[in-house]
Amino acid sequence: MSDHTGTTALVAALRDRRRNLGAAGFVIAVLGVAMVVDTRIGYYTASLFVFVTWMVWFVLVAIEWIKRAEF
Repeated sequence: MSDHTGTTALVAALRDRRRNLGAAGFVIAVLGVAMVVDTRIGYYTASLFVFVTWMVWFVLVAIEWIKRAEF
């Protein structure tokens, strides 16, 4: 049996505070700029940035999880 199961590897991958806080801070900043601009294009652009940020975060966590897990 391996030392790192899928669950423990996932928990370890999700614990990266720098990545989590960076993504959350970027999303908050983008939404703040969208509120200042207050146009439909601004909100649409902000939503695209938020989506791309979430996808990048998701892929980085998945890569880290796969690296740590021993299936």
